[in-house]
Amino acid sequence: MKIALAQINTTVGDFTGNSELILENYKRGVDSGAALVVFPELTIPGYPPRDLLLHSGFIDENLRILQELQAHVGSVGMIVGFIEKNESGVGRPSRNSAALIQHGKILAVRSKSLLPTYDVFDEDRYFEPATDNAPIKFNDCLIGITICEDIWNESVPEKQRKYHHDPAAEFEETDIALLVNISASPWFLGKNQVRESLLQYQARRIDCPVVYCNLVGANDELIFDGGSRVVAAQSGVVAESPLFAPDLLVVDVKQALPVEIQATPNGHREKLVYDALVLGVQDYFRKCGFQSALIALSGGIDSALTACIAVDALGSDRVRGFSLPSGFSSQGSMDDARALADQLGIEYQTIEIEPLFQLAKNQLEPVFKGLAEDVAEENLQARIRGLLMMALSNKFGSLLLTTGNKSELAVGYCTLYGDMCGGLAVISDVPKMMVYRISEWLLLSRNLIPESTITKPPSAELRPNQTDQDSLPPYEILDAILDAFIVERKSTGEIIESGFDPGAVQRVVRLVVNNEYKRRQAAPGLKVTTKAFGIGRRIPVAHKYRHEG
Repeated sequence: MKIALAQINTTVGDFTGNSELILENYKRGVDSGAALVVFPELTIPGYPPRDLLLHSGFIDENLRILQELQAHVGSVGMIVGFIEKNESGVGRPSRNSAALIQHGKILAVRSKSLLPTYDVFDEDRYFEPATDNAPIKFNDCLIGITICEDIWNESVPEKQRKYHHDPAAEFEETDIALLVNISASPWFLGKNQVRESLLQYQARRIDCPVVYCNLVGANDELIFDGGSRVVAAQSGVVAESPLFAPDLLVVDVKQALPVEIQATPNGHREKLVYDALVLGVQDYFRKCGFQSALIALSGGIDSALTACIAVDALGSDRVRGFSLPSGFSSQGSMDDARALADQLGIEYQTIEIEPLFQLAKNQLEPVFKGLAEDVAEENLQARIRGLLMMALSNKFGSLLLTTGNKSELAVGYCTLYGDMCGGLAVISDVPKMMVYRISEWLLLSRNLIPESTITKPPSAELRPNQTDQDSLPPYEILDAILDAFIVERKSTGEIIESGFDPGAVQRVVRLVVNNEYKRRQAAPGLKVTTKAFGIGRRIPVAHKYRHEG
């Protein structure tokens, strides 16, 4: 049977736009000679709809679109994700479901059994789980339909089963010709390898091809990579879609030959993260209606990387860079900022903040009299920059992008109402050492970032001769401690036992704990690691637990 996997980029709540995408790709599938066109999870409403699901009108509109789609479906079948009402009167009001449509009729509906509630997921808040999932007869073939998490109860990253129920196992004793899985599976670095292993495991286990259709695009902080594919029980991957781009993958499941696995090129990990962030920025602007971006270019590596991502996402004509030097800004940094702007071809202007800084200090002098200058004056510079950048954002109707990385956000090495001002934190889930690796890859592959930006000691330049390492461990050490504490959830004692300096570990953990209030007020960021700050990490601001265990 020839199947078309429609890897499309939907927008939450854009019922008309999503419907048009569905019909366009369904027609392409029909024209390709496919017998079945498969779409991702919750195709009609978009994913993740979150608390929009609590509005009955949202569910009704999704059902109206489903009914309209039926009229366009002929002999070529369609599997499409939608929200089904739970009419039983017991449990959650709706189900995360898939409809199999043919000849203008819904042949069958299957609902999601496993509702994830970990990390960024909270589906048990909204959906009633399915309790059974019988195979379906389609064109004289017996097929199984599962939805995303339903095949993830084995071979998960933590190497343990998350659920007592295993929906995929129910198909082991059946004679299905193929197992279809429609997904909206968010991407993080390493996800592709985990997913590949999972799909091959399920294909061998059930002894039939697995047809996996995943969402592509970004909605808020989540980035969906696509990577739709067909995996055969014995031969492995026989067809696959590209990452981070829409695609219609047409494959004859029985006749397809294995895909030749290419060697992983140097810089592959860096390119994956970069491509994910470009897609994240592109979709955030497109789906929220923003037309242009502003970036404060300090001459440092973080703002340089953010600017590169923004230009690749939006185009150089839609990005403006501003330098806001103070008396502590080095000539080298100002030169690097201008060189980057020239290389990217973006509009670039300089606004001196020293007059405003001196004026503010003079205004505060009667109150600060007799007190030595400290972090208050340092942060004053950052807040003046934030004030000016937000004024520019308001005047030109452009979205200000914040440029802080994950390492800085973790330890609070950022200023509220200063460099944290902005509407999207592009690299807030990218640790500092990864920022360096991506920037070095950009330098080598495209000569985008000035080499001096990468090689000079990192500094906020808020006081004379300042470097980040005046108050922080070297970034390679800091990132390792942060990964152990935030991602692996180790205690200070466990981290120290693994060989780190006790003083450094205790200081870093204390900084992470004490700066939760800052992260609560940060702009939304794009998730590219297994554990990002944001909706997938819910830590109280007010607590006394100190992680010494």
